[in-house]
Amino acid sequence: MINKRIYKRSLISEAIINHINNNIMEYIVMIIIFFIGIILGTMYINKTDFTQKQEISSYVNDFIGDIQNGSNIDSNKLLKTSICNNLLITILLWISGLTVIGMPIVYLIVSIKGFCMGYTVSSIIATLGVTQGLKFALSTMLLQNIIIIPSVLILAVSGIKLYKAIMKDRRRENIKIEIIRYTIIAIFIGVVNIISAIIETYASTNIFKIIFT
Repeated sequence: MINKRIYKRSLISEAIINHINNNIMEYIVMIIIFFIGIILGTMYINKTDFTQKQEISSYVNDFIGDIQNGSNIDSNKLLKTSICNNLLITILLWISGLTVIGMPIVYLIVSIKGFCMGYTVSSIIATLGVTQGLKFALSTMLLQNIIIIPSVLILAVSGIKLYKAIMKDRRRENIKIEIIRYTIIAIFIGVVNIISAIIETYASTNIFKIIFT
C-alpha cells in the first residue's frame, strides 16, 4: 500500500516536472509579468494620496487591535470572501484561456495579481514599519500565496498551451480534447484555490494571533 502511494507520488512529481520543462519559456514569461505587477504595485503606493494611506493604516491597525483585544473574527464570512475571490480568478483565467482574444486578458490577470500583492505588502510595511509589516504580511499572506500563486501561473500557462495546440491543429476533435484537458486542469486548480482559502481563513489567522498577541 505504501509502495503504491510512493509510486503515485513519483508519477505526479514526474508529470509536474515534465509539464514545467515542456513549457519553461511560458513560465519564465508569466513569472516576469507577475514580478512586473509586483514592482508596479510597490511603486503605486507612493502615488496614493493621504486619505487612502489613512484608510489603509486605519484598517491594518483596527485588525491588529481586534486580535489583541480578543475580538472574534467572523471566520465564515472571511472564508466565503476568500473562496469567492480565488474562484473568480480561476474562472476568469479559464474563460480567457478558451478564447484566442482572451490571451491578453490572461497576461493582464497575472500582472494584476502581482500588482495587488506588491501594493498590499507595501501598504502594510508603510503602515507598520519594515519589521512589524513583514511579520504581518508573512503571517497573513505567505501560506495561501505559496499555493495560489503557482496555481494561477499553471492555469495561465495551460491557457497559452491550449491556444498553441489549437493553432497548431484546428481539427474539431483535437480542439475538443484540448478544451476538456484544459477544463480538467481548471477544475483541479479551483479545488486547490479553495484549499488556499481555507488555509488563509484558519491557519494564517491562528499564526497571526500567535505572533501579534
